[in-house]
Amino acid sequence: MTSDVAVKVRGLSKRYRIGEQDKLEDNLFKSVLQTIKKPISNYKKYRSFYEFDEVGEAEDEPTNVLWALKDINFDVPEGQVMGIVGANGAGKSTLLKVLTGITPPTTGQINIRGRVSSLLEVGTGFHPELTGRENVFLNGTMLGMKKNEVRQKFDEIIDFSGIEKFLDTPVKRYSSGMRVRLAFAVAAHLEPEVLIIDEVLAVGDATFQRKCLNKMDDSSKQGRTVLFVSHNLPAVTRLCTRAILLQEGKIILDGGASEIVSAYLRDADREVALASWSEEDAPGDDVARLRSVRVIDPHGETPNTFDIRHPIGLEMKYSVGESGHQLLPHYMVLNDQGLTMFTALETQPEWQGKTRNAGEYTTVAWIPGNLLGSGRFYLSAVMASMAPFQNHFYAPEAVAFNIEDNFEVDGARGVYTGAMDGVIRPKLEWETEYSA
Repeated sequence: MTSDVAVKVRGLSKRYRIGEQDKLEDNLFKSVLQTIKKPISNYKKYRSFYEFDEVGEAEDEPTNVLWALKDINFDVPEGQVMGIVGANGAGKSTLLKVLTGITPPTTGQINIRGRVSSLLEVGTGFHPELTGRENVFLNGTMLGMKKNEVRQKFDEIIDFSGIEKFLDTPVKRYSSGMRVRLAFAVAAHLEPEVLIIDEVLAVGDATFQRKCLNKMDDSSKQGRTVLFVSHNLPAVTRLCTRAILLQEGKIILDGGASEIVSAYLRDADREVALASWSEEDAPGDDVARLRSVRVIDPHGETPNTFDIRHPIGLEMKYSVGESGHQLLPHYMVLNDQGLTMFTALETQPEWQGKTRNAGEYTTVAWIPGNLLGSGRFYLSAVMASMAPFQNHFYAPEAVAFNIEDNFEVDGARGVYTGAMDGVIRPKLEWETEYSA
């Protein structure tokens, strides 16, 4: 491995055997008896999940073998922040677990230069019976730090975590948010050469997430290497100079972060401006379920491409299963780099502070013409209830739609026919005074 490469991966693959659930006995006595009667067969079944024949062609393998990763190759230079994006089940978390040694690879080689600090799951490496103070030293030791090194950083770690009042409380009494605060503080402040972060940051509140993102930004500026897995696409484009896109355990794209995020959002599953769900698959809970989302023109049609001059309607159909909740339907519109253009909340006076009866609802919000610029956009649909606040469904990037320029002398363009930068294209009111 050359001196300027922090992480080198060659031919990395990981496979698992998918188990089948045995028929359960109807009482404890029969279950124990079955285990005693078949010790050898039970042992063979257990071993079968971890033993494989030599690696062969995919078509020669049994159907219960899953390749979580397949022939992964990449280098990460020292000081680079690399994002890893992909849909759920693409292999992102498996890749990080293999890189950190939590699980061994099936084939391939991994070379990492320097000390590695990772945060893959809430409270990884914490002992639940020990206090927060004791776990800071325990976790630091596991990361290869000497006690004096941990002591020098201790005050900074605790200040960042914001859990001073609970420092001498056993970690088992911490909330998931408190655990992730402390875990990230330890992982980020013990000056590792390579920092590996999974989606676990989503557990923290918004303020703490900003602190974490700023800390990772600082780490990269100090020359540390960062591998970052997240569904927070704006964070990926902000922090990362490079990203890889995983699909079914394989790297299908490797390039600039903005380019890779755009490619991910252009996924074929989001090519239409209409999405609907069956009763069994509908996102939501007993309070509210999403039935469909679509983007419509002023005629109620659902084209994929909209004229920049005309209003665009965002339509959501949903079912309310329980009466008596103050519901707040809202939308988020993202551009093709994962940046949130705006969030729109339902503000109709007749629904403000009012509870809703069970039944079927349709709501439409209109984006004025000449507001968004030309390009590709994505619509997420969300339903929450107030007093107390609770999310009931969230359909991220449920549909996609395109806005195209119109080069006629109209709208915000005037007589200009060249390229216009920016994702917002407002038609502003201008005032000009002239004197001869």
